[in-house]
Amino acid sequence: MDDFYRELIVDRYKNPQNKGELENSNFSYEDENPLCGDHIRIDLITNDQNIITDAKFSGHGCAISQASADLLLEIVIGKPLEEVKSISKETILELLGIELGPVRLKCALLSLKVLKAGIYGVGDLDHELKEI
Repeated sequence: MDDFYRELIVDRYKNPQNKGELENSNFSYEDENPLCGDHIRIDLITNDQNIITDAKFSGHGCAISQASADLLLEIVIGKPLEEVKSISKETILELLGIELGPVRLKCALLSLKVLKAGIYGVGDLDHELKEI
């Protein structure tokens, strides 16, 4: 089963479905992992009911950081912001489907950190990031 997930990660790295930028986004945030150089920006567009109607990521980094960003955005499109706020690191790990050591875990969770920072606003994020 690990081979399936490894292929999924490589495929999403080489052929991301949600890569790009959104000019008229309601929420945008970017951050990086200085230890490995991964960099991710996430743009979200929401409607008047606070449902995410479009989401894109841009940046560069390892296959795990880029694949996790792509997979994460796939599951948030169509969801209300309040529901997206409850996405946990376990969700990301389930999407990736492989065991990760501490260094690779930071790569995998960068997109979740960026997503939540964009939604919460950086000032309100301190408590939430402790949960990630």
